This record gives sequence, C-alpha cells and structure tokens, in this order.
Amino acid sequence: MMTKEEQQLEKRFLELGEQAWQRGTAVYSDFLNLNELNIFQEVRPKLPHLETESFGGYELAERQIAVFRPEAPLFCTEPPIACLRITPLQEKFAEALTHRDYLGAVLNLGLQRSCLGDILVEDRQAYLFCLTRIAPFICDSLTRVRHTTVSVSMVEAADFHYEPRYREITGTVASVRLDRLLSLAFGASRSSLTGLIEGGKVFVNGKLVTSNGYQPREGDLISVRGMGRFRYQGGGGQSKKGREYVTLLRYI
Repeated sequence: MMTKEEQQLEKRFLELGEQAWQRGTAVYSDFLNLNELNIFQEVRPKLPHLETESFGGYELAERQIAVFRPEAPLFCTEPPIACLRITPLQEKFAEALTHRDYLGAVLNLGLQRSCLGDILVEDRQAYLFCLTRIAPFICDSLTRVRHTTVSVSMVEAADFHYEPRYREITGTVASVRLDRLLSLAFGASRSSLTGLIEGGKVFVNGKLVTSNGYQPREGDLISVRGMGRFRYQGGGGQSKKGREYVTLLRYI
C-alpha cells in the first residue's frame, strides 16, 4: 500500500510524462532518492509512449533525476545536471572533511535536498552534482565547509573522471540469497539484517526488494539505505561442505 506522499509522487511523474508528450521535448524531475527512484521504476510501464530513464551525472550515481521524452522529440536538451569541484583555498590548512560536512554546508545555503545529487569525496576535495540552475549560486555562495575556506568551480562532463573505490570481499554462503549476501558484505548476522530488507531499505539495481530469499544475479548493484552498497560479482564453485563461493565489491 502506497503512502499519500508516494501516491502524490506517482501522480507527479505521470504529469511530467504528459508535459513531455504535449511539448514534444524532454522533461526532467529533481533529484530522487532510492525510494523515489523505485516509484519511478514502477511508473515507467504506465508511459509506454515515452522514453524514460534516470541519470545522476555519472555511472554509479545513487541520487538521480527522472527523464521523460518522446521517442522522436522536437527539441533535444541535455539533462540539467552540473558537476562542481569543491577545493580548499589553502590545502595545508584544510581539514579532513566528510560527506556530511559538505552536504551540511550546501544545505545551510538554504537549498533543498532535491536540488542536490551525489557528493563524492576524494582526499582534500569533493565533487558535487546539482541541478544546473543552482550551480552558479553554489559557486558564488559556498565559501566555507566547517572551518575550511573553499572555492567552487564548474567541471565539464568530459573532464570528470571517477574511479570508484571498493573492497573485494570473498566468502562462502549456504545459498545465493539477498540476506546471506548482506551478511557477508556488512559482516553482520542475517537476523540483524532481515529487518532492513523487510523494512524497505534494500534496493537491487534501484528497485525495492523486500524478500529475504531474493536471489541476486551476477552484476547486480545492491544498495542499503544508511549502510552503503555493493555489487554481486558472482559465484565460483562450491566448497567441500557444499557452500557457494561468492565475490562482492563493497564500495567505500
């Protein structure tokens, strides 16, 4: 059963689809979280006359915008996503800043979370994805993150290169089930993780999965709200005790 807010979001997606069809051009949502993206995935079959997809600025983006376009649009436009680089003005005095630090500083400018995509922290700098219309404001207004004075600049898509960092995890499971893979990925007991699955906090390739016994496929990206995400790389035979060897890539 969908909540009232979820029903309103579904209605909003249908309205955006209708706008794209009437105007003959692409129409975009704001940035969506995993739960909102799942609702978008459920709406897509209701819009067979449109091309629909989601995009977050780079391949592994967690927060993404929904795209609605006719199959042969009259006008072609780029997704309204900008990439900003945030760097300290004086690196030797810079703090070790976290994702939370950067997000808090940007939200303190009075912006809504729906205007912001992913934030990628690399060493002493960070990349922030946001709606193109607010990018100039952030460039002009964001001057400090915690106690570190920063500068913000636009990054062209062709100049953005991101290599995700991950830790390879290998082990054995009794069977390739979602709850067993989560237990291996996060080093916790299955009983402590089943509540996350049943509570609607686990997504496979952006779609909500609430069954502990769900069997992921090789290459599936599994995201757990509040804990992180990993990719199921596949199996590699059985142990002498009949357990399945599996490999996971947990993103860090």
